[in-house]
Amino acid sequence: MSILVTGAAGFIGSNFVRYWAEHHPNDSIVALDALTYAGVRENVDGIEGVTFAHLDIGDTDAVANLLQTHDVDRIVNFAAESHNSLAVVDPARFFRTNVLGTQGLCEAARRVGVARFHHVSTCEVYGDLDLDTDEMFTETSPYRPRTPYNASKAGGDHVVRAYHETWDLPITITNCANNYGAYQFPEKVIPYFTTLALQDQPLPMYASTQNRREWIHAIDHCRAIDLILERGRVGETYHVGTGVEKSVEEIADLILDHLGKPSSLKTIVPDRPGHDRRYVLDWTKINAELGWEPTIGWDQGIAETIDWYAQNQDWWEPLRDRAPVAEGTAWQR
Repeated sequence: MSILVTGAAGFIGSNFVRYWAEHHPNDSIVALDALTYAGVRENVDGIEGVTFAHLDIGDTDAVANLLQTHDVDRIVNFAAESHNSLAVVDPARFFRTNVLGTQGLCEAARRVGVARFHHVSTCEVYGDLDLDTDEMFTETSPYRPRTPYNASKAGGDHVVRAYHETWDLPITITNCANNYGAYQFPEKVIPYFTTLALQDQPLPMYASTQNRREWIHAIDHCRAIDLILERGRVGETYHVGTGVEKSVEEIADLILDHLGKPSSLKTIVPDRPGHDRRYVLDWTKINAELGWEPTIGWDQGIAETIDWYAQNQDWWEPLRDRAPVAEGTAWQR
């Protein structure tokens, strides 16, 4: 079998490429990435059975040719602009990639006739939840995106579903909780705080320090997609979550404690516009239908993740200057 992984040089995409190469060693993998600022080509270099393609998912003709050349029968689409803070200052790039780019990729898949198109979405398309409720998002919750990033991902989801309903493109979709693990670009909160703490620099926390996120290790996410590709029902959406919720301040405290750094490194910056309060997903469906459940506990996973960044400064240090937005200052105009 041949599989195309888009966004393959990014965080979750590169974890998925390594996962697939390990668990499906007889498959060929085409790793596609546009290599924008958060794409790191070295993330997928040297992996057995992987062919790299430097392409934009919106280049329909080139992608269709790639699919035909490599006889690709499955696509997993991780490609996306994904940083909420950058979306506040440059929303157009998010709609270009996450909506129009997704449409171009779907069109290439339709022309060639792939056996499965799996699209990776986010919990954020549903909007947010109150901090003082036990409510969770289900696969039938209405879409109520509140930020440019959220809206662009919601638009991409609608494109994928439209291609299924109109042209029978055999799709599946996952909405996932916040991922963490190795190889995450250091603009995201866990590697951002970890790399700052390692250099004894202040950790900028948004003023709403108790806003919470649900967390899942990237490898557990990869396992979920693997199961869906194998046994998931075409046309269905599956939530991939854990029920593990942590606030921004809890994350900061955990990282500082693990690294033996003082709590005085915590500092408050103005909130990002449209900062969502809480997301959490009901993942009953994927558990009941496919038997999936997370296997990497939070305590183990976060400790291993912090240690990975502490041990791999040569990976993240060159990337820090690539980040195009400064947290807490870019929207103060």
